[in-house]
Amino acid sequence: MLLPMRIAQGVRDGTVTLAFRRWEAPRVRVGGTQLTSAGIVAFDAVEEVLDPADLTDSDALAAGFGDLAALRRVLYPQRSAAPRRGPRASKGGDHVYRVQLSWVGEDPRVALREEVPDATELDELRAAVEKLDASRRTGPWTRPILEWIRDHPGVISTELAALLGREVTPMKADIRRLKALGLTESLRVGYRLSARGRAYLESLG
Repeated sequence: MLLPMRIAQGVRDGTVTLAFRRWEAPRVRVGGTQLTSAGIVAFDAVEEVLDPADLTDSDALAAGFGDLAALRRVLYPQRSAAPRRGPRASKGGDHVYRVQLSWVGEDPRVALREEVPDATELDELRAAVEKLDASRRTGPWTRPILEWIRDHPGVISTELAALLGREVTPMKADIRRLKALGLTESLRVGYRLSARGRAYLESLG
């Protein structure tokens, strides 16, 4: 379930505790978590809204909407041609679900990328990166991306893709895989190597 940055930040600071989505069936499970731009968010409860009349002003405010009318316009657009104001609900699905949210903690990758690995950790890291390389029939791909990011920090993704001769979307997916290992971090524009990423590259010689 995609949570926009504003909503994820609201969950973090406690101003947002609910989300509403139109689904055929629940797409999140109670007790599950999701990594967002503001950290880890938990799904504490999921229940179907059987009647639009069951929605309240408190629901709307807790979901980041200005008022109940705005929430209903998003969830039941066929009932109103008025413009939408507030977070977007998921398109598709005949059932409306109320999802209770809470903030669990920081993105674990933030701390991980600042850790300089010791010899044992470097061995484990190299093994993890080798698995990424082995998953691609075209051969190893991780080192070229890491070296380009090292040499071109803050380069916009479209330019970086051109430098690498890659399509933007698949390249971003690859960088996210490296980010999950704590090797890279996203900037306002582009990327840079983390302390962990620099140590890893240096270990390759």
